[in-house]
Amino acid sequence: MSTPQSEKQALFITSLIIFWYSSNIGVLLLNKLLLSNYGFSFPIFLTMCHMSACAVLSYVSIVFLKIVPFQRIKSRSQFLRISTLSLVFCGSVVGGNISLRYLPVSFNQAVGATTPFFTALFAYIITMKREAWLTYGCLVPVVAGVVIASGGEPNFHLYGFIMCIGATAARAFKSVLQGVLLSSEGEKLNSMNLLLYMSPIAVLVLMPAAIIMEPNVMAVTATLATEHRYLGLLILVNSAMAYGANLLNFLVTKHTSALTLQVLGNAKGAVAVVISILLFRNPVTFTGIAGYTLTVMGVVAYGEAKRRHK
Repeated sequence: MSTPQSEKQALFITSLIIFWYSSNIGVLLLNKLLLSNYGFSFPIFLTMCHMSACAVLSYVSIVFLKIVPFQRIKSRSQFLRISTLSLVFCGSVVGGNISLRYLPVSFNQAVGATTPFFTALFAYIITMKREAWLTYGCLVPVVAGVVIASGGEPNFHLYGFIMCIGATAARAFKSVLQGVLLSSEGEKLNSMNLLLYMSPIAVLVLMPAAIIMEPNVMAVTATLATEHRYLGLLILVNSAMAYGANLLNFLVTKHTSALTLQVLGNAKGAVAVVISILLFRNPVTFTGIAGYTLTVMGVVAYGEAKRRHK
């Protein structure tokens, strides 16, 4: 028999998951909407807006609201390691946003699902950590699914695909690098404190990059704002949601098991695909759906094989 306390806990976790899904899928769809439909073709500047929001809101959440304990940087070497992670993090987010200019969200998610393949690859190259052969075998359908989905994607764009693969690889590289660079107990940071330090560094990197590579961003944004009166609000909401996605990912990880998180993560990708197809009406083929399904099945099998061979 459930107690009022357990019911409240279940309601809290359910609410967290709903908000987590909403923020993650929302920021993805808003990115696509801004970069493709509104003509706001400035992925570097958009990423800088995201990182600026993360820097400000992280500071407020940790220093003032005390959502998590504040962790200080203890050495110059730790700062340099965090800076390295920030550069890789920048690359992954910018690459992902660039890919959304050219690819449908559904295909973007299919490629993004190959993260475990790149994680296993980098873990082997950097740390020489080997998994069981069965675990590696489960990665074959992950890659095969994306190859099939690529062949069946009506709106396939080579440059967008390269950016998407690069972003996925960078995301996996960051997770492996983080485990190596911040491995000692004294230097470990929780994900929210890491975001607090990484995001201002990212802004400092992205600002000159945006000025050099997107020199007319302010003029075009001002022009677009006169045509679309809610453009500024959309960018603001989009940036706040980018922070919300990170915060909720941390909270869901904290309040659920690793297996639950893995299942929810796989389902989230599928939900994002369905919503994006309904919203943007991008054409899909049976081959594309079959490829994405094969990739997701491979990711699920990989997660299960890894869990069993721990």
